[in-house]
Amino acid sequence: MPDFTAADGASIHYTDEGNGIPLLCLAGLTRNGNDFNYMVPHLPPLRLIRMDYRGRGKSDWTGAESYNIPQEGADALALLDHLGLESAAILGTSRGGLIGMYLSAVAPDRVRGLILNDVGPVIDALGLDRIKDYIGRRPQARTHAAAAVALEHAMDGFDVAPSRWMQEAKTHFVQTDQGLDLNYDPALRNAFLEAMAAPQVDLWPMFEACTSKPLALIRGANSDLLTQATADEMAERAPNMIYVEVPDRAHIPFLDEPEAVKAINEFLGLLI
Repeated sequence: MPDFTAADGASIHYTDEGNGIPLLCLAGLTRNGNDFNYMVPHLPPLRLIRMDYRGRGKSDWTGAESYNIPQEGADALALLDHLGLESAAILGTSRGGLIGMYLSAVAPDRVRGLILNDVGPVIDALGLDRIKDYIGRRPQARTHAAAAVALEHAMDGFDVAPSRWMQEAKTHFVQTDQGLDLNYDPALRNAFLEAMAAPQVDLWPMFEACTSKPLALIRGANSDLLTQATADEMAERAPNMIYVEVPDRAHIPFLDEPEAVKAINEFLGLLI
């Protein structure tokens, strides 16, 4: 599987499939390129690029001090350079959406448009507190089956078949002789806590930087990270933004829901 070497020598894993409009998919905080597996069967022909952030998936672990949005954004631009791409559309889930907004502000010529999956310029404290409870901690469940049951009970706001939670458990936890382990650097917890303790930054200017290009927002109707009020203000500030809510989903929609699929395909149609 392909990797490229970042400026600091870190090996960054990515996948690059298909031809057509390049769509760079950036995953959630602890996630990797597999975050988008559910979406893939519903996409039209395009060039699908997925990157594992440093410290996640198959990329090198480089320490808590390097797990931040500017560094991950720089890695995304380095990947585009590595692939010889002047620009790409970005689909950003949670953390990936923040990176997409950041890149729209600091490197606007590299971003053709942005899909935000359940994230915006205001991050609700309830969602952050929930993330703080689990990030960097090995699951107590010792098997994927036990983890699936735990996820089903823990993930309020979702109405999906139990088989989906088994898929999630197998995607995000590694089976070992000692039980399940994380598929990311536990030091990500330190980076997260440090970011939470830092003074809050107004992210609305970053969102405003996205509004002159194709823009879509997908929100889980029961999200504890992206409130209805923030989503409504985003729609007010960007009246041309494609905006859908996915029922029976919290943070985050899986992107294979009919509402999400429709929004993604409508967004891609704007790039042709």
